[in-house]
Amino acid sequence: MPFEFGGGLGRGYNLLTMNEGTLLNNRYQLLERLGSGGMSDVFRARDLMLERSVAIKVLHENYSNDNAFQQRFRQEARAAANLSHPNIVTVHDFGLDQGLLFLVMEHIPGKDLKTLLRQRGRYSVEEAIPLMVQACAGIGYAHRAGLVHCDIKPHNMIVTPDGRLKVTDFGIARALSTIMPDERADVVWGSPQYFSPEQATGEAPSPASDVYSLGIVLYEVLTGALPFTAPTSEELARMHLESAPIPPSEYVPDLPPALEQIVLKVLSKEPAARYRTADQLGRVLLRFGTQRDVPPPPSLNLTPEAATTYQRPETQPSPAQTPVQMQPHPVTYTPETTFPVSDYSTPDIDWGAVALGLLALIAVGGLVPFWIYIFFLYNPR
Repeated sequence: MPFEFGGGLGRGYNLLTMNEGTLLNNRYQLLERLGSGGMSDVFRARDLMLERSVAIKVLHENYSNDNAFQQRFRQEARAAANLSHPNIVTVHDFGLDQGLLFLVMEHIPGKDLKTLLRQRGRYSVEEAIPLMVQACAGIGYAHRAGLVHCDIKPHNMIVTPDGRLKVTDFGIARALSTIMPDERADVVWGSPQYFSPEQATGEAPSPASDVYSLGIVLYEVLTGALPFTAPTSEELARMHLESAPIPPSEYVPDLPPALEQIVLKVLSKEPAARYRTADQLGRVLLRFGTQRDVPPPPSLNLTPEAATTYQRPETQPSPAQTPVQMQPHPVTYTPETTFPVSDYSTPDIDWGAVALGLLALIAVGGLVPFWIYIFFLYNPR
C-alpha cells in the first residue's frame, strides 16, 4: 500500500508564494515566516481588524486546489475552532485567498517540543510529567468534543517559556461522528514515527490511536529516543504492527518501574489494551507525578487548568456540552496534593457502569415483594 501522510496529497509547494507583507482577505498581513513543512507554511501575522498578533498556516497549493480536501478542511477547521482549552492552540478563522487555504490561530511565543528535545536530549521525570499531563488535558478535551487529532507528535506541541504546553494542528482532526466502525482508508493519517498500528493499516483512528501517539511522545521525552526507527515508512509501519519497543529503562536505568509500565501499556498493539482516552492517561500520569517525593521545577509546574482536568472529574463536560459551559476551578499542583493510591497499570473504574449495575440489582430486588404479594393475593390461606 502506498504511504501518504498529512492528507494524502503528498508533499508540495505553493506556486503562489506567500511572502512577508502579503495581505490575506484584506485583513491579515504576513510579517515573518516561522516555519515550513510538507503541508503548509506558517507565518506570524497581524490581524489588522482586531489589532493583534496571530499565526497563520497557509496550505500548499496542491491541497488548496483539491475540492474534496477544501470541504474536509472547512469542516475540520470549524470543529477545531469550537475547541476552547488552555492546552490547545485556539483557531480564530480560516479562509481561501489567492487560491490558497489558510488557518488563523493564536500566536504562541515558545518552541515546539521537538526542537526542545533536539536541544537538550531528554527531560527528567519531574520535568516530563507536567508537560505530558498538559498534552493529555488538551487532547482529552478534544476527545470529549468528538475529535481525534490523528497527528500527535512533538512538532505539534508548543512549549512556552513559562512551561505551558499547547497542542496545535487540529486542522486534520476528524469528527468521530463521521467515522464508520468498518471504515478503511487509502490514506495513512499521521507521521510514521508516531502513528498507531491501526493507522498504519489504514483503519479509522480513534481516541486510543491518539493515546498510542502520546505514548510515543512520552517515550521520546523520557529517553531522548524513539521506540521505533527505520529507513522507510513501510518498515516503520511494520514495526508499529509487530515489534515490541525497547524498554525505556534500557536508555534511562533509573526510570521508575511504575512509569515504565505506564509507557509500555500505552504502546500496546491492541487499542483495547491501552488507556481508552487521553484523559485516562492524564489521570494516571498525574497520580504518578503527585505521589513522587520530588516536586517538578517551578518553571515547569503543571498549569491550574490541567490540574483541574484530572483532580475535579465532576467538572468535566459531556460530549454534548460546549467549551463555554465548562467553568474551571483553580487548583494548583503542589507536593502536598494527595490522591488515592491506585495501580498505574490498570484502567480507572467505570463508575457509571457500576451505578447502572446497582440500579438494575435494586430494580430486580424490588420485584420480589411484588411477586410475594401477588402469590398471597391469589392463594389466600
